[in-house]
Amino acid sequence: MNIVSTPEKHDVDIPESGVNAEYYSPYHHFTAEEWAKFRADTPLTLKAEEIARLRSLDDPINIDEVRRIYLSLSRLLSTHVEASQRLYRQRNRFLTLPDVSKTPFIIGVAGSVAVGKSTTARVLKELLARWPASPKVDLITTDGFLYPNAVLQRENLMQRKGFPESYDIGQILRFLSAIKAGEKNVKAPRYSHLTYDVLPGEYTLVDRPDILIFEGINVLQSRALPVDGKIVPIVSDFFDFSIYIDADEEQIHQWYVQRFMKLRQTAFREPTSFFNKYAAISEAEAMAVAEGLWENINLKNLRQNIIPTRPRADIILRKGRDHFIETVALRKL
Repeated sequence: MNIVSTPEKHDVDIPESGVNAEYYSPYHHFTAEEWAKFRADTPLTLKAEEIARLRSLDDPINIDEVRRIYLSLSRLLSTHVEASQRLYRQRNRFLTLPDVSKTPFIIGVAGSVAVGKSTTARVLKELLARWPASPKVDLITTDGFLYPNAVLQRENLMQRKGFPESYDIGQILRFLSAIKAGEKNVKAPRYSHLTYDVLPGEYTLVDRPDILIFEGINVLQSRALPVDGKIVPIVSDFFDFSIYIDADEEQIHQWYVQRFMKLRQTAFREPTSFFNKYAAISEAEAMAVAEGLWENINLKNLRQNIIPTRPRADIILRKGRDHFIETVALRKL
């Protein structure tokens, strides 16, 4: 097992003039095979047909991948949840506070479009809900917290949809704050991928879960620090654990274009689909559109806003060309 804490050098050489701390990894690194051994006796509670139902378009995750990667991750998360609960009780005793129920344990899941965040979040939700204690696990995505298209159009932000400025950050912070406060029936706005817009007046109620999974491309985004030292909350302040799904840029590019072309034959054919206009054009024209969307929107967002948040994650699951996870990086304590 590669769990030694000796420095790990990256793709550039350490200057001869001395050792720079930025070249030292804050993570333990494992191959997928090494990581799989940490599952110990964690039972596999999902069936192959359930995994097929949970996976996103073009994501080949199967029962072997769940056994190899996600059982160990489920076991790790179990230890974190238990430790968090113990700390909460001990702090209450220290502060002589009433012994009230623990606030939800929040897990953030981040990464690029088309990298498999949604599949990871759904599989984790099912695995965690099947722990022996049968915790209540909810999953919310950040899509519903986007500004409505009418607002984005008015502010000339439609070409930056998915960038940090296209989200109602205040609404996200209020939502997570209410969850952490243990409030009942907290509203999370809903989103339609068919109409490509927030659904007005429609909400998902989140009622005091034991665990909340909060998934989105920019959930680990930081904010500019105030010059006066006042508190500036950021979304990840509310996370107890964070996961980043990673892959090579060119590989994500390929997955994005492949998904776009497949959607032309499925969801885009729906008359009410925002992208219906792309279903009738030629394959060459559709390919040009997909490449343009990638180059002008998604690649820029990936480079400017998403990849820079990767070092903030507690665990980085890195995928290979086949969409299966090849390496795992776990932050050192």
